[in-house]
Amino acid sequence: MALPAWSYSSISTYIQCPRKYQAEKVTKEVPYQDTEATLYGKAVHLAAEEFIRDGKPVPDKFAFMRELLEPVSKYAGKHLCEYRLGLTRDLEPCEFFSKDVWWRGIPDFLALDGETATMIDYKTGKSSKYADTKQLDLLALAIFKHFPEVKKIKAGLLFVIANDFIKTKYEKVEHEKTWVNWLQDTARLEKALELGVWNPKPNFSCKGWCSVKDCIHNGKGSF
Repeated sequence: MALPAWSYSSISTYIQCPRKYQAEKVTKEVPYQDTEATLYGKAVHLAAEEFIRDGKPVPDKFAFMRELLEPVSKYAGKHLCEYRLGLTRDLEPCEFFSKDVWWRGIPDFLALDGETATMIDYKTGKSSKYADTKQLDLLALAIFKHFPEVKKIKAGLLFVIANDFIKTKYEKVEHEKTWVNWLQDTARLEKALELGVWNPKPNFSCKGWCSVKDCIHNGKGSF
């Protein structure tokens, strides 16, 4: 079985638990369903997108993020919101829905200003304590491919509820070497698809959040 187009979310699911990946992405015995939290997150992202792209006022129910979005709207360069990125297996840029697409990703906000780009991902978590910038790492790699003139990326996770901004940055020459880490992970996933081996892996989500109800670890997480 060929590896379906993957994303940071899907490879993270596989790393967390191969059995969960199988149920959600291969057999699809556990279809995706929005939760109250995901619906709220989508509404926040849409409000931010419409404010940055169209100048539409932020709804009163999201008034808490107005002051956070104002500086974003003023970044220098061409603004792209929810910009769809795709890469082929050869790590060449392609359309998001291309027949050759191998990886997909969408930065929430991207500003292109010559050799410098600014990338921001909005987060609705109530705390930034466990902020994970790996998604930004991967998006930065794709941005360097899609926009070869870009040599430096300033990036961050904007926690609109927690009122925090976790910053990071990337230099093209150094950062492109990190592709090897992602290729190792996808190679493991491809081997699992080839062999049909999906061993369950106990993790923090087993106890109360895993949707694979027939797994031997369900409800028995250690956290």
